[in-house]
Amino acid sequence: MHQHHNGLKTAALLGGMFALLLLIGALIASSTGRPVFIFGFALVGLAMTAYGYWNSDKIAIRSMRAYPVSPQQAPQLYRIVEELSARARQPMPRIFVAPTETPNAFATGRDPQHAAVCCTEGILRLLDERELRGVLGHELMHVYNRDILTSSVAAAVGGVITSVAHFLMFFGGGSRENRANPIALIAVSLLAPLAATVIQMSISRTREFDADEDGSQLTGDPLALASALSKLETGISRYPMNPEDTRLQSTAHMMIANPFRGERLANVFSTHPPTAQRIARLEQMAGGQGRSEVGFF
Repeated sequence: MHQHHNGLKTAALLGGMFALLLLIGALIASSTGRPVFIFGFALVGLAMTAYGYWNSDKIAIRSMRAYPVSPQQAPQLYRIVEELSARARQPMPRIFVAPTETPNAFATGRDPQHAAVCCTEGILRLLDERELRGVLGHELMHVYNRDILTSSVAAAVGGVITSVAHFLMFFGGGSRENRANPIALIAVSLLAPLAATVIQMSISRTREFDADEDGSQLTGDPLALASALSKLETGISRYPMNPEDTRLQSTAHMMIANPFRGERLANVFSTHPPTAQRIARLEQMAGGQGRSEVGFF
């Protein structure tokens, strides 16, 4: 598998989130004189991480109301996933289809032995076989790269940071003798959730670029994924998912393309890199290596 410098970037971003959490913890300790709260929030974060990671496949499939399909019901889908799994020397994942016209797909699961691939009905109608193969190669690499663990940790730590920041806002005064700098408390309370969100977005975008590259190596066809991404952007603009649906908010970051149609300001905080940038990188990859030289091994 290709080695990415982005792995170091992901580690640095996760380190930044933990550092931010420690900073908030220090403020709580100085403000309340009760460092026990820090350990409590840490335990909550660990519990949230473990639950989200262990049940990621069930949560995502349920949120999309997806249904399992057999090889007889989706022969093309099964054939592609079986071929790519065999080429990667990984177990065959379970396959689901989500009943929505929004063209999208995702793969989830804590490891290759517990993986699931889900395509929407819309993407199966929109893409040809070559493009669908490019999409599925991308999604399978999220599982093989253990991105579910990375996203689970980032989401859990981000949630703890936000909860602790709210705690500071309402209960951060503490006793008079232990009172922390009120300006610092207000600043951290307001800025910490925003910083955590930005870091989460950066981690997600980094992993998307990695999956684009690794998926293209798995399929040997980066231009197929580029073509699929172009179609998906158009298709999602016609059939976007509802951004106010809380079921979908926790699953959107797993999908190959942002399922919500947003304005430019909203796209700044998107979990997905700009489609044009992803396509340009894939075209550069194809042009630099040549399709005959692109391979997974």
